[in-house]
Amino acid sequence: MTIKWVAVDPLVMRGEPFCYGSRLTVRQLLQLRTEGYDVPRLMSEHPELRTVGIAHAYRYAGENRDRYRQFFERDGSLSGPGFTAAEAAALPEDLRLPGLVGPKSAKPRAARATRAAGAADPPA
Repeated sequence: MTIKWVAVDPLVMRGEPFCYGSRLTVRQLLQLRTEGYDVPRLMSEHPELRTVGIAHAYRYAGENRDRYRQFFERDGSLSGPGFTAAEAAALPEDLRLPGLVGPKSAKPRAARATRAAGAADPPA
């Protein structure tokens, strides 16, 4: 059986996309993340959630940025703590999205630091 981790039903949660097996919408999950909830805290306070379901919700937000724009930083990553590198490593590879599900990649940070120092972008 294939589970659709994020569902949209006009008769459930007023049509807001929600996480499978819970009454928690993607928007509510993103709000909790913005408020500093990391994955272990989310799962302890919402035991019906699964790590893969949380990752799918974060990916759904990334695929629907216009709908959730207030939860994104200027660099395109989601606000608040996401999965740690160790937590993301346990996920299927297609869900390990830097800045959305997994930690931000180191390369963009280094490039930002270089630009902030006034240097030109390093050659590729």
